[in-house]
Amino acid sequence: MVGTLIILDQAWYAEYERSPMHSFDDSGEWLQMDKVGHFFSAYTLGSWGHALMQRCGASTGSARWVGGSLGFFFLTGVELLDGTSAGWGFSWSDMAANSIGTGLFIGQDALWGEQRIVAKFSAHLTPYAEQSPDLLGSSTMERFLKDYNGQTIWLSANLHRFMPRAGLPQWLSVSVGYGAEGMVSAFPPEEGGDPWYRQIYLAPDIDLARIKVRSRALRTALFVLGSIKFPLPALEFTSNGQVNAHWVVF
Repeated sequence: MVGTLIILDQAWYAEYERSPMHSFDDSGEWLQMDKVGHFFSAYTLGSWGHALMQRCGASTGSARWVGGSLGFFFLTGVELLDGTSAGWGFSWSDMAANSIGTGLFIGQDALWGEQRIVAKFSAHLTPYAEQSPDLLGSSTMERFLKDYNGQTIWLSANLHRFMPRAGLPQWLSVSVGYGAEGMVSAFPPEEGGDPWYRQIYLAPDIDLARIKVRSRALRTALFVLGSIKFPLPALEFTSNGQVNAHWVVF
């Protein structure tokens, strides 16, 4: 983790002007899509850290509190780098999102000893990146990572774990997703341009980590891929009053 932060500092932040530690308020940017991204990253890295510590033989408490906090520790390091860069700043709203993501993982592990609600990610390419490639990316990989218009962050609840007597498949889940569209800058234009709107999705999901397989390598692959929302039909509710049905949302 420390090595990754050092590489990130030299590969990215070293190219920009440094400044004394300072904070700034970016809570109103990008319809909070960057905040839910922090939430997802903190949760997912905590999940991976917990699994790694379990595999190394750590105690239940150490795996929960130390491994489950891996995302919070790493993203705090990123915020410190932001805080010493003139072009950015330490964001308290980012830290709040990191705390919520970490809290979701550790809270469930303490309450149930498992993750019944999983944070997931999905993304698709949109035409908005072509209007602002510097902000939203130019290459395909950059667009998946930087174009908030195509990203959706999900909370996926495993139905069998909440209703064990219902006879439902162990891998069946239901998901609620949050997204936004129309954004080519951090804030809406004062006049003209595409209208900004939020999106709420409701969709079935597959909990890949609950699929029983014998191969350890395949179990690990399903666990890692379990942080990605499985593409399935969904209902979309937008903040501008539209309701859309999609055969596949990803």
